[in-house]
Amino acid sequence: MTLYDLTDEYRLLLELAEDPDVNPETLQDTLEALGGEIEDKADGYAKVMKQLEADAAALKAEEKRLARRRSACENSIARMKKALQSTMEVTGKTKFKTNLFSFWIQKNAPRLVVDNEKKVPAEYFVQPDPVRNDEAIKKALKDGAAYDWCHLEQSASLRVK
Repeated sequence: MTLYDLTDEYRLLLELAEDPDVNPETLQDTLEALGGEIEDKADGYAKVMKQLEADAAALKAEEKRLARRRSACENSIARMKKALQSTMEVTGKTKFKTNLFSFWIQKNAPRLVVDNEKKVPAEYFVQPDPVRNDEAIKKALKDGAAYDWCHLEQSASLRVK
């Protein structure tokens, strides 16, 4: 369902734009082949873009819903594993097989627990790699600094209301 009534050629454009398997060149060729005055093309483009924005918003909402559902499943799995492990440890049955599955409790790799961070010697700390401060560089360039290793570029983009 689209927000706007689209002509056949713009409906085809929408279908191509929504298909992740369509080659970008095919989409570009279709855009270039559309007929009409620039104002008509712009209206058609805007209608397709608005529909794609609505589709993207709906997909984003669905992603959030599915992420919550996945999280609920993962939490249930963790609770069930914890309960089963606890029961196995209490009963002393730490390894057994059924017709469908094998069950056992295995020791995990040791994990480090630091009891007093202040007593850790300096040799056990790693210095992070230097991180470039792009904001400071842009500010210096805007304030008149000139470097042979960087420059500012200004781009433009279309806005549709």
